[in-house]
Amino acid sequence: MSDERAPRRRFHDELEVLQERLMEMAGIVEQVIGEACQAVLTRDKSAAEKITATDYRVDELEMEIDERVIELLALQQPMASDLRQIVTTNKISNDLERMADHALNISKAARRLADTPPLPEIRELAEMTGIVRAMVADALAAHVSRSAGKARMVCITDDKVDDLRRSLFRILVTHMLEDQKRLSGALELLLVSQNLERIGDLATNVAEDVVFLVEGRTIKHGVEIGGPRERPAS
Repeated sequence: MSDERAPRRRFHDELEVLQERLMEMAGIVEQVIGEACQAVLTRDKSAAEKITATDYRVDELEMEIDERVIELLALQQPMASDLRQIVTTNKISNDLERMADHALNISKAARRLADTPPLPEIRELAEMTGIVRAMVADALAAHVSRSAGKARMVCITDDKVDDLRRSLFRILVTHMLEDQKRLSGALELLLVSQNLERIGDLATNVAEDVVFLVEGRTIKHGVEIGGPRERPAS
């Protein structure tokens, strides 16, 4: 007599492999973001080549996850929480791949920045890189721990990143107007700030997906949809 539970065990084994691939991808992306940010702050020219090589592995993992997700959806037809987990994994994988692309853009800007005259210290840049890195780490930690509360805090933090980008824009434009020799360097840092903001947005996407995974709620665009139906007040 065949074991009727075998297909279910295989399904959960596949889910486990899917999560392992996502965690491998998350670890790589978190690392390259850190390396790219450090390259900007230290004007390191060498980071871009290393991150370019690592980016290929990120692309491979995204494609593998996509294939595994399609197979699970097509062959297993999962329901409820299993379906949410598979869909969320696919969305997070896509966001992680885009984060890696932005990290690569930042590292290339750092390489070009190293060949420009140094700018006065801009504390907002270091603050922005620190906050964005923390957002990515916290969003991924929220996914691992299934913490909707931590995920919601990441979404709130995104406003601070937007404020810092606007402050950086004003500061850098001032430097460009005061001294044309600073023009190239300031333009590279503007590009860096834009890519940092996008990584922050993508970390927010991951956090929103965690809330969906844990609570079944969609919280995009400041609107909450779904989740357990609340009882009307008596």
